[in-house]
Amino acid sequence: MRVLVLGSGGREHALSWKISQSDLLEKLFVAPGNAGTAELAENVNLNPEDFPTLKSFCLEQRIDLVVVGPEAPLVAGVVDFFKADAQLKDIGIIGPDKEASRLEGSKKFAKEFMEKHKIPTAAYRSFTSGEKQDAKVFLSTLKAPYVLKADGLAAGKGVLIIADLAEAEREVEAMLGGKFGEASKTLVIEEFLDGLEFSVFVLTDGISYKILPIAKDYKRIGEGDTGPNTGGMGAVSPVSFVDGPMMDKVISRVVEPTVKGLIAADFTYVGFVFIGLIEVQGEPMVIEYNVRMGDPETEVVMPRIKSDFLQHLKATAEGNLAEEKLEISNEFAIAVMAVSAGYPGAYPKGKEISGLDKLEGVLAFHAGTKLEGDKVITNGGRVIAMSALGDNKEEALSRSYAGIKAICYEGIEYRKDIGFDL
Repeated sequence: MRVLVLGSGGREHALSWKISQSDLLEKLFVAPGNAGTAELAENVNLNPEDFPTLKSFCLEQRIDLVVVGPEAPLVAGVVDFFKADAQLKDIGIIGPDKEASRLEGSKKFAKEFMEKHKIPTAAYRSFTSGEKQDAKVFLSTLKAPYVLKADGLAAGKGVLIIADLAEAEREVEAMLGGKFGEASKTLVIEEFLDGLEFSVFVLTDGISYKILPIAKDYKRIGEGDTGPNTGGMGAVSPVSFVDGPMMDKVISRVVEPTVKGLIAADFTYVGFVFIGLIEVQGEPMVIEYNVRMGDPETEVVMPRIKSDFLQHLKATAEGNLAEEKLEISNEFAIAVMAVSAGYPGAYPKGKEISGLDKLEGVLAFHAGTKLEGDKVITNGGRVIAMSALGDNKEEALSRSYAGIKAICYEGIEYRKDIGFDL
């Protein structure tokens, strides 16, 4: 098979790494890719949201399957573009259509979906720019801390959790006043849920589904889960507190009604459903949906899959997922993210990374890197996820941190407590 992966982050590197192991693969392309994907695929200088150029490339290169990594092309309607084009409609594509992508593209839409299908989630209300005063009144009815969510896509930074009411009111003004541009044109305010978070990843062909390895990520920049949210500072899989009884609840109360809801809505949903959950007093509740794999969770999910992932994706695109047997390793996987100084605020780029040739027993999944001649340089806030497998959490952690310490670039930062709460 000739496969094109869209995206340039750690998620896309991990997906490409797993796909590259398949005997079904003839040629792998990644658009636009990074310095890591260049080692196992052909990087293509192509914007995933430039649909006409994407069409030309797929036809020229006889692409059999497109795997959409990030959310933006999905929300923009890349699947609809393929399905509506006579020359592209027979190319397999992993991702939901534009309407279904609103599950991630609109927090309000996602909450309404959960409400309709009786999926457990936090109480909420949504507000627009003309309803700032109403939003503040609703805030005053809630207990601290206060959860404010930009309705649209905000690169993982549109969710604020604030302890002080006055500060929360100021953020209501800022967000509805355009702090996140179009993304916060509508604001969702939720009750705060206190508990341990985890992520469930579902692969569906629109009829049947498979549950991929469960993971947990660490979003805050600082140790002990302090400071502002990031795109993710690390991840672990499996998650010790998500045992058999908890998974039974997740499947019956969340996964099954979600998949049935997607079918009932008549969406074209062929791809991943990322369900962000929180355990509250022994009960699973949904925080959010994403319509693609998570990052950095993909960097711990992919290493634990033993079976042929490209075969699973092919079957998904063809509507035959029910026949697949997904094999998952019992090993622990941990990813620790090395980031640029200043992230998640302003940060420099172009810092040379050394030590990548000295890595042993660890998988370096590039998130924000690029090639400059024969040098690998930083090209983002989150730079490289060091992923490692081990027989237990401690062994995997030790290997991940050994990998982090083996590389060097100016301003390297990382959290030293990934997995601390398990």
